[in-house]
Amino acid sequence: MKLTRPLIVLTSQIIPLVITLLTCRVSLAAAAAHGTNGMVASVNPIATQAGVNVLKSGGNAIDAAVAVALTLGVVDGDNSGIGGGCFMLIYRTNGTIVAIDGREMAPAAASRDMFIRNGKADTELSQMGALASGVPGALAAYDYAETKYGRKKLKELLLPAADIAERGFKLDEHYAARLRGSAKYLGRFESSKAVFFKPDGQVLGEGDLLKQPDLATSYRSIAGQGVDWFYHGAFGEAVENWMQRNGGIMTAKDLANYRIVLRDAIQSPYHQFNVVSFPPPSSGGVHVTEILNILEHFDLKSMDEATRLHVIAEAMKLAFADRAFWLGDPDFVKVPVGLVDKKYAADLAGKIDLKRVTMVETHGTPDDWQNNLFKKHTTHFSVADAEGNWVACTATVNTGFGSKVVIPGTGVIMNNEMDDFSTQPGATNFFGLVGAKANAVAPGKRPLSSMSPTIVLKNGKPIVALGAAGGPTIISQVALELVCMLDLGMPPEVAIAQPRIHHQWYPAQLSVEKSLPQKVQKALEAMGHRLEVKQTIGVSQIVARNQDGDGFVGVADPRVSGKAQGW
Repeated sequence: MKLTRPLIVLTSQIIPLVITLLTCRVSLAAAAAHGTNGMVASVNPIATQAGVNVLKSGGNAIDAAVAVALTLGVVDGDNSGIGGGCFMLIYRTNGTIVAIDGREMAPAAASRDMFIRNGKADTELSQMGALASGVPGALAAYDYAETKYGRKKLKELLLPAADIAERGFKLDEHYAARLRGSAKYLGRFESSKAVFFKPDGQVLGEGDLLKQPDLATSYRSIAGQGVDWFYHGAFGEAVENWMQRNGGIMTAKDLANYRIVLRDAIQSPYHQFNVVSFPPPSSGGVHVTEILNILEHFDLKSMDEATRLHVIAEAMKLAFADRAFWLGDPDFVKVPVGLVDKKYAADLAGKIDLKRVTMVETHGTPDDWQNNLFKKHTTHFSVADAEGNWVACTATVNTGFGSKVVIPGTGVIMNNEMDDFSTQPGATNFFGLVGAKANAVAPGKRPLSSMSPTIVLKNGKPIVALGAAGGPTIISQVALELVCMLDLGMPPEVAIAQPRIHHQWYPAQLSVEKSLPQKVQKALEAMGHRLEVKQTIGVSQIVARNQDGDGFVGVADPRVSGKAQGW
């Protein structure tokens, strides 16, 4: 689906930073990296370096993105890996856009009520253990991207990551904290304890060396035998054996039947820009677009900070109400294209009161919703090269360490994406999201996702690639950063550091980062917002063109120890 019109304004004409700082405060310091030949931004310095090494050795942005992904599966395995899924958005030098859906699929034996016990959804079953995992799709997506659009062989990208897994890496404070927080649940599975715990039974901590020899062997097996080892061979057999012993339903045949899907990216104008984002089963692209379409009816730059954030929050609320009802896998349910229609957004914008919170009782109904349809814990990284290839990729195993299960002998952490289905109408998932029958469990269906890899075009050429991690806050992070860059003229390092807000309709509260000034918080409360103050909200990565259009700038979220690096 394409919603396009001519672009007539140069987006590199950025408003001077001094003006920007008058309209929106900087709460954190985000260091910008610069480069003329390419740029990589990810949540981990080791993974970023892997991507830069590939660029320097003659690879393009697709090669580098796959190298980053595979390395993150080693050094950031609590967030992503080959036991999970991804959405990969690619802009190629010839101007074509590719959207690769590597989202997990429900096993063939899955059923609508598989998580219902005594008439109520049992969230532990959908979040942990043998029933929690969907069939992983990330590796299939990386293999497709590499084979079709890369210059190197998948083997060349796997082996350096395998070496890191074998020799180990020291845990930083962030990884150690996440591991500590999941230790109680990881400890329930012997194969997981073998990876993440010391011989004395204590979980690994900051500064400890995490070695993953089984994962290294798995990577080398894929390098030698291709992805068939994973989808048609030993890995599938290992999964089925473990599942049978532990009450799971996934089989080797489920792995063999996995397929990536090529989707039509959503393209929608926003002011003088063209925003390219991921279609369903991502709710991210739909609702980032819906939020921006609503906000286009307001002069955000002229507003004081509290009013601007109030309007953005109200737009988020309207979009998330639609998400709860309409969104699901378009191969199974009707997802209206009208959700990203400009006229529909204008109607929604008319419901926003600039001074007070408006109650949103239920979802909206876009025109021709019956017929005009989309075709049938997490990490984000962005990569660009000098030839004109850009990649925005968001990958995940869902919550930290996914299902908490490492398949014995493989080192692969399995996802818990089944929790992203609506396990029961009205029931909330780990992130507090509610859903309806559009996102109900069904065999072979892909669960709804908030992942929002996004590329912004100027005159048909990419100027920004961004995305985020953090469940439903991904959508709000991307929307906020786009507003900061495209409406307020902020450079990426300033945009990414702004205090964040998030409203997902249910529960009826506005989450704000602690760094948001007290004066602004009080003003939002006076408008009727019920605030939930959080230390931080989400993690983002941005790669963009320099203001002069020559070379790149990259920023990693200052809330964690990521890294952007160019050359």
